[in-house]
Amino acid sequence: MASLTTDAIICAVRHHGEHGAIARGMTADHGLIAGYVRGGRSRAMRPVLMPGNLVRAEFRARTADQLASLTVELAHSRAPLLAEPLPAAAIDWTCALTAAALPEGTPYPALHEALGGVLGAVEAAPAARGWAAALVRYELLLLAELGFGLDLTRCAATGDADDLAYVSPRSAAAVSRAGAVGYAHLLLPLPAFLIEGGAGDWPQIMDGMRLTGFFLERSVLTERRADVLAARERLVDRLKRAVA
Repeated sequence: MASLTTDAIICAVRHHGEHGAIARGMTADHGLIAGYVRGGRSRAMRPVLMPGNLVRAEFRARTADQLASLTVELAHSRAPLLAEPLPAAAIDWTCALTAAALPEGTPYPALHEALGGVLGAVEAAPAARGWAAALVRYELLLLAELGFGLDLTRCAATGDADDLAYVSPRSAAAVSRAGAVGYAHLLLPLPAFLIEGGAGDWPQIMDGMRLTGFFLERSVLTERRADVLAARERLVDRLKRAVA
C-alpha cells in the first residue's frame, strides 16, 4: 500500500507522541487499517477522530510493514450522539469490538456494511430498541466472519429445525425445546428474533446480548478482555436501566 484514498469508519484512536494519534479505520475493500495522524490530538482534529465518524482517509506508506501516515477529512460526524449515554455506549462498544477483534488489512466487506448499518440505526432510531437487535446481529456476523459462527439452523440433539429455543455453550449449536429436556438449565436462551427476523422485544434482545457476549468473551476477546469488555458492560448496564 504505497497510497490509498478511501472512506473509513473511525473505530479506535490512541495518543502517539506529544501531538499525534494513531487511528484505526474500517474500510470496505481493505478492512481495518491503522495510520498515524500528525497533530491528531489538536483541537481541530479531536472532533474528527472520534469512533463512529465517517472520514475520507488518505493512507501513505513506503512499505507494507510501515505504519502509514494518515490524513483525514470529516465526511459525516456522529459526535452529537456521544453526548447521549446510551447511543454513546453503543458506538463505543461496536467500534471497540471491531478494532479489537479484526486483523488489520483483511477485507470484511459484509462487516463493513453491517457496521455502517448499526451506526446508522443508532443515529436514526428514536429509541434503543430500534438498533439493539441490529447490534446483536452484528456481533453474530462478526463471530461467523472470524470462524466462530453459531449454527442456528437445526437442533444439535434431534436434527430438527423446528422450535429452536437454546444454544449449547459447548458446541455453539441450536437446541430445540424437545432436545433440551433435562438440561435446559445448562443452555443459553436463543431469542426468537434471531430465527424469525424482526426486532424482538426487550427480554429477547437481552437474551441475544447474553448469547453473543458469551461467545465473544470465550472465542474472540480472550487477550483483551479487560479493556474491550468494559465497554460492553457499560452498554449492557445502560440497556438494563433503559428497560427497567
